[in-house]
Amino acid sequence: MSQYETPLFTGLLEHMKKNPIQFHIPGHKKGAGMDPQFRHFIGENALAIDLINIGPLDDLHQPKGIIKHAQELAAEAFGADYTFFSVQGTSGAIMTMVMSVAGPGDKIIVPRNVHKSVMSAIVFSGATPIFIHPEVDKDLGISHGVTPESVENALRQHPDAKGVLVINPTYFGIAGDLKKIVDIAHAYHVPVLVDEAHGVHIHFHERLPMSAMQAGADMAATSVHKLGGSMTQSSILNVREGLVSAKRVQAILSMLTTTSTSYLLLASLDVARKRLATEGRELAEKAIQLAEMIREQINQIPHLYCVGKEILGTTATYDYDPTKLIISVKELGLTGYDVENWLRQMYNIEVELSDLYNILCIITPGDTEKEADILITALRHLSEEFRHQADKGIKPKVLLPDIPSLAFTPRDAFYSDTEVVPFEKSAGRIIAEFVMVYPPGIPIFIPGEIITEENLAYIKKNLEVGLPVQGPEDDTLQTLRVIKEVQSL
Repeated sequence: MSQYETPLFTGLLEHMKKNPIQFHIPGHKKGAGMDPQFRHFIGENALAIDLINIGPLDDLHQPKGIIKHAQELAAEAFGADYTFFSVQGTSGAIMTMVMSVAGPGDKIIVPRNVHKSVMSAIVFSGATPIFIHPEVDKDLGISHGVTPESVENALRQHPDAKGVLVINPTYFGIAGDLKKIVDIAHAYHVPVLVDEAHGVHIHFHERLPMSAMQAGADMAATSVHKLGGSMTQSSILNVREGLVSAKRVQAILSMLTTTSTSYLLLASLDVARKRLATEGRELAEKAIQLAEMIREQINQIPHLYCVGKEILGTTATYDYDPTKLIISVKELGLTGYDVENWLRQMYNIEVELSDLYNILCIITPGDTEKEADILITALRHLSEEFRHQADKGIKPKVLLPDIPSLAFTPRDAFYSDTEVVPFEKSAGRIIAEFVMVYPPGIPIFIPGEIITEENLAYIKKNLEVGLPVQGPEDDTLQTLRVIKEVQSL
């Protein structure tokens, strides 16, 4: 096989050139049956390959032709035994990982700062989460990864666990000692599942954290669309056989995947893989160099701090991705959300994420010095405009969410008899729904946890500054859905 091949994309182009008469879906028939304004905007080429799983184009649910070939090339590129394409995003791939190893009543070891998709899969599967507390950065107000020691302690107490799930790297680009975690879990014959949503590029450059497949993990859900150049919602699931069954993974993924798979997304995965495999190191190097230049410039701006390699030094902060710019703004007396809005209004800049204390900007091969200079200029202006607040010398107190106790399994809580209670009177009750700030999508509460006053205060603080608290049925957060209490006689 040659990594310069693009069997899926090439196959689509060859089919398009034949210009067959289509008596099949999609109903827009190459755009002819679509709103003309949208057709003109999207373009005829894109609409001509917006096709369905007809015979010549293979079937993602049981690939035997061009999709199979494209997935085999991806497996070779990522060092996996099998690679499966996902058109359900990395959320679909993560849910597949969890449901491939854990069923009703099975234990699965997970960090508490997992993405909502992990907890959704736990609800669907009926598994019981064994939570590991991630290392918390009390200065930045963010969670890092889990340590090998905490994984070993969890496995010692729960050797019957069906899997260990690890985030590597985190949304903020911080990585733990994944190789050590894998070695520990494998000593217990327990598979390691990696949420690698923010690490598609790390496999292709030696200065970036070790990838899941390089560390010997059993499965990794990887967002090619986030940092690898494919279209939004396209991801891959890498599998190493031994402790997990690739046939089981395919079956679960098929259960969770639409039968109307998007060939635009699939083709974009094929060409993104080719570019990563043949130019990945050079592309990553370009992004690293640009990010490090920006980081150096930001750290010369008064009252702003962009995290660098000085954050390393623990087994939870074992390595980091320098293309992620974590910019602390708290010294200016502003929230990250304030800064996100200011940058939008003043400089037409959109950031990846903001929270109470930071903004996060990602640098990819799609960025140039032009965009970098605009960001640096904007941040200098920001510092100058708000330095009077910093000069007061008031250091903000970093508020962090509590990790509540789990009273019910998430599935039992989600399907229990419930009632709605006022938000202000919910402390001590058992919640039956998710509450999170998105992005990053890490739940503050998951179904089955005991509501704490501390986390209610944390939610209120996020609401006060305008951050997007999501999850509850009541999107005003005046009420929460909790498990109905049994009245004693």
